[in-house]
Amino acid sequence: MPKDSEKLDLYDEHEEIVSVRGKRVKRRGIFLLPNLLTTASLFSGFYSIISAIQGDFIAAGMAIFAAQFFDGLDGRVARLTNSQSKFGAQYDSLCDVVSFGLAPAISIFLWGLDSLGQVGWIFSFLYVAAAALRLARFNTNLGSEDTFFKGLPSPVAGATLAYYVWALSSVGIQGENLGFLLTLVSASLTGLLAILMVINIPYYSFKEIELKRRVPFFAILVVVFVFALIAIDPPLVLVSCAMLYTLSGPAIWVIKSLRN
Repeated sequence: MPKDSEKLDLYDEHEEIVSVRGKRVKRRGIFLLPNLLTTASLFSGFYSIISAIQGDFIAAGMAIFAAQFFDGLDGRVARLTNSQSKFGAQYDSLCDVVSFGLAPAISIFLWGLDSLGQVGWIFSFLYVAAAALRLARFNTNLGSEDTFFKGLPSPVAGATLAYYVWALSSVGIQGENLGFLLTLVSASLTGLLAILMVINIPYYSFKEIELKRRVPFFAILVVVFVFALIAIDPPLVLVSCAMLYTLSGPAIWVIKSLRN
């Protein structure tokens, strides 16, 4: 029988070794606010899956938009409040596998790729596997991807798929209405996004944008314009922005290759 001191404590606090003024010290517990935002992103991804299973692909796309918002917010909040942690980074990646890997793959499959049979679910699975591999590589290189990401970030890839389904579903295109050609386009898009996540094409990270510094007054007008533009046709504008960012990586790679 184990001694009392050796018994498993089910309520033992999480411990993490951090550096404080050059010294390695143990910290107990987790930061509430950034992990709460990460949990909100996970819930949004879960809600997207439920909506897709019920055939409501518009709600599924909206849920991925919410997941992307919370996912972008948790990292910013952690940096602004100096509450970054290894636990938060790992938890964020695990939640991203669900919200931006599994949820979009289920949406695109149930929306149209199921008509391809086994080929459809193979494409969907390849996307999920690529998202998991992308996040695993990101964790192993944590801190080294500052100005540019290596490969398409999974939140953008997942958002591209979800907004694509949302935009077409909003005009009544889904299931049997797709046709063979559009189904092939959808499968090709799924495969392309999977490839872009795992190859070393650079994507700008926007981490250099400092939210705490002063900006010109014109900047707030740009933000208002962006919100007004999204309000005109949310799925169309969002999928267009996601596609532009997806294409920016190959464009940056071509420009760098020509310069070298």
